[in-house]
Amino acid sequence: LAIRTTRPTAVNLSWAIDRLLAAASNAEGGNVGRLEAMREEATAICDEDRAMCRRLGELGADLIGGDAAVLTYCNAGALATAGIGTALAPVYVLAERGASVSVFSCESRPLLQGSRLTAWELSRAGIPVTVLADGAAASLLRRGGISAVCVGADRIAANGDVANKIGTYALALAANRHGVPFYVFAPTSTVDPATRSGVDIVIEERSPSELAPPAGMLAPDDEAPRTVAVPAWNPAFDVTPAALVSAIVTDRAVHRPPYDFQPAMPATEASR
Repeated sequence: LAIRTTRPTAVNLSWAIDRLLAAASNAEGGNVGRLEAMREEATAICDEDRAMCRRLGELGADLIGGDAAVLTYCNAGALATAGIGTALAPVYVLAERGASVSVFSCESRPLLQGSRLTAWELSRAGIPVTVLADGAAASLLRRGGISAVCVGADRIAANGDVANKIGTYALALAANRHGVPFYVFAPTSTVDPATRSGVDIVIEERSPSELAPPAGMLAPDDEAPRTVAVPAWNPAFDVTPAALVSAIVTDRAVHRPPYDFQPAMPATEASR
């Protein structure tokens, strides 16, 4: 329970825990047998994740096409998965195919996963990457030249509403305004048929101390700056309405609006 509640917005953690517990409950041989069954199930999940990432990459590369400039948010690459990632998987596959592909990575405040992780990962892989402030994304989209916005997801509701890192919603609004496709990449296990819409998704809120600076700086008149404590609101995720999503790519298919992921699949079958 303690592990499950650490990520109330994301559904995959609970999904994986349920699989491990089911494997343990069906095992024979006492504690040793249960541990071995859980180890085997965890290995299976890891292998499935690699295959899932590859499938997302192939489907996404076909969807985006040839040469491309992709705008992404947060980190949904090899550092976040067992394989080549979710939202970054099409980038890697396009590069493998010989396409000219480059990435613009939003900083993704307040923890800067885009600049600390995505940019580092892509640069190590030899893929051209440019970091930009989150607030500059709309101007980049208006300027033109972006082929698609590609993001991951932490939970996808049955109607296609998508929970992802805070700031994703604003990016989707900007992409919609400027006619740029907004694609979501996630394993089938991220689709939660029990969550009817984004209204039902619990949004995790994190410590105000993650915001920098944690306290406001004021310099009244000509006096030396003084620190003033102010409250901070720090939601870790937001919800992008399905109406703003051009397509949701899972390891099973490219889903187009209106979204219908039925029939619902048992958790033990997802991503297999």
